Amino acid sequence: MTPHTRAGIPTRRKVEHQRQNPAGLAKDLADLLGASAVTTRPLDLYAAAHDASHYLLIPSIVASPSTAEDVAGLLAACARHETSATFRSGGTSLSGQAVTAGVLADTRRNFGQITVLDDGKYVRVQPGATVRSVNARLAPYHRALGPDPASEIACTIGGVVANNSSGMHCGTEANTYRTLKSMRFVLPSGTVIDSGEASASRDFAARESELHEGLTRLRRRILASQDSVARIRSQFSMKNTMGYGLNAFLDYEDPLDIFVHLIIGSEGTLAFVAEAVFETVEVKPHIAAGLLVFPGVSAAAAAVPALTAAGTKTAELMDGVSLRVSSSLPDAPEEIRSLNLSDPAALLVEFAAATSEELRGHVESASRLFEGLGLEKPVAMTQDARKRAALWKVRKGLYSTVASARPSGSSQLLEDIAVPVPALAQTCHDLAGLLAQHHYRDPVIFGHAKDGNLHFMLNEDFSTGDTRRYEDFTEDLVSLVLGAGGTLKAEHGTGRIMAPYVRRQYGDELYDIMRQLKDLADPRGVLNPGAVLSDDPRSYLDHLKVTPTVEEEVDRCVECGYCEPVCPSRSLTLTPRQRITLRRDAENARIAGNEQLARQILDGYDYDGVSTCAVDGMCGTACPVGINTGDLVRRLRAEAAGPPRISGLERCGAQLGGSDPGGRRRTEHWQGAACRRRRGRHASRPEGARPAGPGIRRRAAGRRRQATPAPRGDSGCGAVRRMHRNDVRPRGRRPPARRFRSLPGDL
Repeated sequence: MTPHTRAGIPTRRKVEHQRQNPAGLAKDLADLLGASAVTTRPLDLYAAAHDASHYLLIPSIVASPSTAEDVAGLLAACARHETSATFRSGGTSLSGQAVTAGVLADTRRNFGQITVLDDGKYVRVQPGATVRSVNARLAPYHRALGPDPASEIACTIGGVVANNSSGMHCGTEANTYRTLKSMRFVLPSGTVIDSGEASASRDFAARESELHEGLTRLRRRILASQDSVARIRSQFSMKNTMGYGLNAFLDYEDPLDIFVHLIIGSEGTLAFVAEAVFETVEVKPHIAAGLLVFPGVSAAAAAVPALTAAGTKTAELMDGVSLRVSSSLPDAPEEIRSLNLSDPAALLVEFAAATSEELRGHVESASRLFEGLGLEKPVAMTQDARKRAALWKVRKGLYSTVASARPSGSSQLLEDIAVPVPALAQTCHDLAGLLAQHHYRDPVIFGHAKDGNLHFMLNEDFSTGDTRRYEDFTEDLVSLVLGAGGTLKAEHGTGRIMAPYVRRQYGDELYDIMRQLKDLADPRGVLNPGAVLSDDPRSYLDHLKVTPTVEEEVDRCVECGYCEPVCPSRSLTLTPRQRITLRRDAENARIAGNEQLARQILDGYDYDGVSTCAVDGMCGTACPVGINTGDLVRRLRAEAAGPPRISGLERCGAQLGGSDPGGRRRTEHWQGAACRRRRGRHASRPEGARPAGPGIRRRAAGRRRQATPAPRGDSGCGAVRRMHRNDVRPRGRRPPARRFRSLPGDL
């Protein structure tokens, strides 16, 4: 019997996420997207494989679609070849939801449009635009996106929608789910729907009748169970990115509205979002911030409900280890450096208002509240922008300070959970005990206390293959959080790390509804298998990333991707993160005894990784652990060049300089002349010197057409432009083909 089909695609047999026939699929995708938009070169595949999580899968193909219609064709081709597809944009995801062994679709390269609507009240954005770039466009209107993730410099709208991002200020009131107005999405069947169009609901019912009817049926099933309704209400009363957002079935009636809000937080497993329209939030110009120091975490957590009732916009928790780490920062505020308590804790609080009078009222009422909180030190609320920035630098600098101090070769895991606010104090205490019980040294606990949302960091070395400690800790953590009525993922998405625990958090009934939802939207299982839902209880232990010690300059890299948006060569060849991870991958291959794979990974690295780096240090300005990848590239260039050569003229000048009192001046003059001849137009002439003759100019021009790198001091975008003009590449190599250059990003 022929399987049921939609848009000519068989819909019953599930695809496998491992590569089936990559050569045939690559040819089909090249015919569809163009040869320059598809690559199977090992360097490109390994460069695109890495994101900020501690998981690693190597894609069989990396493709770069340009339109929603391209995506529809890509998904149809993947279904025909029984290969999965995963979308990637900024590459800042932490839970493993943006890695794949199938087709990795880069949606950052060609999906970056931003359109401001109605004087900033709304904004239409494609998935490749970063949160920071969107907010920069909204700034003249004194508006911003509601979601405010800490990774806003690099995370993109694709990931914001796919993970239902929130952040430090927005809570659940202004997260993606609450502020997204409409979206244009592509289903695995090839159907493209713009939910903002007037006829969208009718089109959805007509073109996707099975999905439309299935959503209606699932909603009736949920509403018929008081236990299901109560459980969903409880789970989504706090930040929650575990599983699918079943609260959409309670918040909306129209199947299209339900599905649009189910796509939010689905991590690319239900549909591809080609663009989204957000309702923006007002940026209040008057802000006051202060650091409240408590005798312990329990006291700090106990104060949160009163602070929330007083109207605080933000309440960021830092435990004793966090404060001790922060005090080591060179520009830590005096109120932190002067702390002398055995086990302090602090809340960084912030009040915002539209007018100075309104803010003054908030501060005065808060000051009266502070007197009854049992604080260890008086609080000085400040409106000074520099002092507020110093306090926030401490909070945001926790990750970089801890990550940069981790042992070389280990992985830094940044996790998050959420519990009801009344359970926050006890959960903090129990979590600290759990980390100590499993011998994690100096774990740092911090988070968005106003939302009951905790983050914690720990180091793991997965190179030994022994994961027993990590397994035991994960099981105990799950019991702790679920026992407190919380969620195992508040902001970072389910991904691979918590997919096996979705059933345990929601129960069999709601888990079955999630399974049916996935089968309705993606009956072939093409979209991102392994993320969000998993029936294998040990799947979170598969494909763990190993980070070997490679180079001193870059071993601290945590692969977060913050460097990528500021890199001048990001759209030409590689980004700083990719330059680092490729060398790690090659080293892993050597450790495994596969020298041939190591050579394949680095084939082309001399041009892509070394010659085209601008060595301008821009990556260091964005890196949370202060890595300047240019330092690595300069050393690699020096090693490739070998020891400096001394010309006969320079040797002659050195001899004269040793015997003639005036020889040093003549030596400097001759060396300068030789340098000018070698550098051609890059060298400046001494004042009053005669210009070079026509013969010298012709010879210099000829050398510039050869593979001559820019001078050591030359850097920045100008250096990259000169490299294109002068065709800089290693001697003896053919010019690189104009082909796809992979750039990863985060869902």
